[in-house]
Amino acid sequence: MIIEERLEFADATSAILNIGNAIIGDVIDLKPSTTNPNTTVDLEGSDMYLVIQVDTTFVGATSTTKFELASDSTADLATSKTVHFATAAIPVATLVAGYTVCAVKLPSGSYERYLGLWETVATANVTAGKINAFLTSDPALWRAYADNVA
Repeated sequence: MIIEERLEFADATSAILNIGNAIIGDVIDLKPSTTNPNTTVDLEGSDMYLVIQVDTTFVGATSTTKFELASDSTADLATSKTVHFATAAIPVATLVAGYTVCAVKLPSGSYERYLGLWETVATANVTAGKINAFLTSDPALWRAYADNVA
């Protein structure tokens, strides 16, 4: 499977470490200003899937982390964030290298201009952890492999 660079949120990107929330990796601009002047885009029918995979094992006490796919009118997702998909709170002990957090079809609905991945860490700080996150049209062919780099 080919992963399009412009549809990639995170490539071995460090997760947030302290209790709180923030954008992870890159934000995708769904429509450059030179195209459609509408304020939202319906991605239904695009058959795109969100895949989030753990690249480097998370380390933390009894913490949990949650991921959200969200869109907003601003790139920092701080104006009026619309959540399109959210995982449950995942215990840090579950987030080991190669673990697939999700491979889910993008839900239908109106997506604002900027699409990003939001992470929330609860309970206690996380001391390490990296993820891969991207959009793909064929998650069935995608496989996670352990990194052989020491």
